[in-house]
Amino acid sequence: MEKEASAEARKTTQESIVKEETIAERKWVKLEQTTYIDPEGQTRVWESVKRTTRKEGVSADGVAVIPVLQRTLHYDCVVLVKQFRPPMGNYCLEFPAGLIDSNETPESAALRELEEETGYRGEILECSPALCLDPGLTNCASHIATVTINGDIPANLKPKQKPVYAEEGEFVEVVTLPKNDLLQRIEELVSEEHMIVDAKVYAYALALRHATDQPFQVPFMKF
Repeated sequence: MEKEASAEARKTTQESIVKEETIAERKWVKLEQTTYIDPEGQTRVWESVKRTTRKEGVSADGVAVIPVLQRTLHYDCVVLVKQFRPPMGNYCLEFPAGLIDSNETPESAALRELEEETGYRGEILECSPALCLDPGLTNCASHIATVTINGDIPANLKPKQKPVYAEEGEFVEVVTLPKNDLLQRIEELVSEEHMIVDAKVYAYALALRHATDQPFQVPFMKF
């Protein structure tokens, strides 16, 4: 009975952080070692990467933008960016995105990053709460803002040419793909150019396809 009670107690232990230690730190990121208590009451150690740029009291580092370009007599399109990512050693297809500046809301950061990276000016449709990106590796979090772009207004008739010099060390190429067959167009582009697709972009395209798929129906059988 004592062994059973002890096992039950270990299972109900509340996980908690004991301490966090910095192993190495550079300008943009740091490597940390976190000591924590697991659900069985055991002390464990976890290594993680964190940004050094996160502001005090802020739950998200940046914002990603889902920009939908709407033009008269055209299919709606999703505006993406392609850029070389050194950690991947390859070009990546992504949503426009960036860090949130001091005293800046996620919504204003989304509109700023969209214009900086693509030249388009948009309007916020909705903005998510802070979302984790890779919780097994990092505490990095991001808002996702859905933005509509009126392609008929003068400001959006001639966006920046590609490739675009967005800011220091950041060169992006604007890629516009039809929303109604986004997943297929992404897969064709990846096959042709051997690039990598950001998980958020692929998940969005996959969700669009599932949303338009015919629901599974059980065949009618006569008895």
